[in-house]
Amino acid sequence: MHCWDFHTHREGQLHSIFQAGKAILAEGISVSMGIHPWDLDSNWESHFEKIKREAAQNPCVLAIGEAGFDRLKGPEIQLQKDAFYAQTRAAAELGIPLILHCVKSHDLLLEYLKSAKNPPCIIWHGWNQKPELARQLLPFPVFFSFGKHILHPGSNAAKWLAACPIDRVFFETDDSELKIGSIYQAASLILQLPEARLAAQVIANWNAISKRKIS
Repeated sequence: MHCWDFHTHREGQLHSIFQAGKAILAEGISVSMGIHPWDLDSNWESHFEKIKREAAQNPCVLAIGEAGFDRLKGPEIQLQKDAFYAQTRAAAELGIPLILHCVKSHDLLLEYLKSAKNPPCIIWHGWNQKPELARQLLPFPVFFSFGKHILHPGSNAAKWLAACPIDRVFFETDDSELKIGSIYQAASLILQLPEARLAAQVIANWNAISKRKIS
């Protein structure tokens, strides 16, 4: 059973989803594509049209993203909302998840979720928020990807992983140099489940929410 890495910035890793963003894709690599809030500008719509075409034609595009909100480094909020809503519509149309970047913007995500009639499944990557915030998201199709923060006992990530419904869980390395196996090992200790069981569980989680399956 493969230990999938659901969000990484390292290209060429087997059984992983490479964060390609707006980049030109290498053939056969599983990727997510989208416009990060840091990269938004006045031409974002033309960039996104290209991404939508690629995502529709290329089955290796497993997710839209990163997309989301960032009050610290992003542009004006209305621009972020316009781009995020467009990317959620694309993910929903394709039947694939959206990888979420969300900094100091929990309220903006909830605003979207409460108003959206057909939201895609959203995977909040690098989760390290308070469990109380996570529980507010459980009524919606929001999932949680855990990475380096679960290596620290007592972190918000470790606390929520211990309490999170197992069918909402994913694992990632993000931009770290960690091996994905170290994340599964830490999760195994927190959850008291064998790593092989976790690997099978997160693959099943993915295939339950995406038209583009993995194995």
